[in-house]
Amino acid sequence: MLVEVWSDVVCPWCYLGKRHLEAALGEFAHAEDTIVVWRSFELDPHAPRRIEGSLQDLIARKYGMTPEQAAAGNARLTALAAQVGLPYRLDDVKVGNSFDAHRLIHLAGTHDLAPVAKERFLAAYFTEGAAIGDPEVLARLAADTGLDAGEVRSVLDGDAFAEDVRADERRAAELGISGVPFFVVDGRWGISGAQPADTIRRVLDQAWAEQVPDGRDSARGSGGFGGGDEAGAS
Repeated sequence: MLVEVWSDVVCPWCYLGKRHLEAALGEFAHAEDTIVVWRSFELDPHAPRRIEGSLQDLIARKYGMTPEQAAAGNARLTALAAQVGLPYRLDDVKVGNSFDAHRLIHLAGTHDLAPVAKERFLAAYFTEGAAIGDPEVLARLAADTGLDAGEVRSVLDGDAFAEDVRADERRAAELGISGVPFFVVDGRWGISGAQPADTIRRVLDQAWAEQVPDGRDSARGSGGFGGGDEAGAS
């Protein structure tokens, strides 16, 4: 069974959603027969490589909040992250463009390292204060995943995998995905937002039951996207 996840490495809810998915798969009886594919989504495709100012300032401007309201929201999010073992340091976040990070995740996918790259970039951005839009920082982080330094540099210096990122984003638009994380299970079931692990697991169970009735192999559904959509934060 295929689980596709649209998310951004600069989305704090996406890191939470990743942990919830991992917990759901840990309780899912058919996890070994489930493939997870990470799809690209940019919250701000027009962002420069580095945006001056704090994440709190950016949130306050974007949503018309006071600095105090933005700080309170970040505190609540930090507490939620801590519940799943994520030590967010949102005051240290260096906001910037995530396009090159997504290109490198696609490169990692060619070496079966996409989950490793995804985790490394998310951790670096939200817990280490790494400037995710800086090519030199990305090169260092990519090296941590085991990718070849020369291959990484070639991607960063050119436009390799740019079309792969855009293709993911076009498909997201076709599916009506406007917020992330968003999980698509077996091409038919949608889960919107960082839903709790038990919610994700219920959708996995139902999708598997429809795909493999009575435990016997059957053809995958025709793929019409619908049913099972769960509303949630994005």
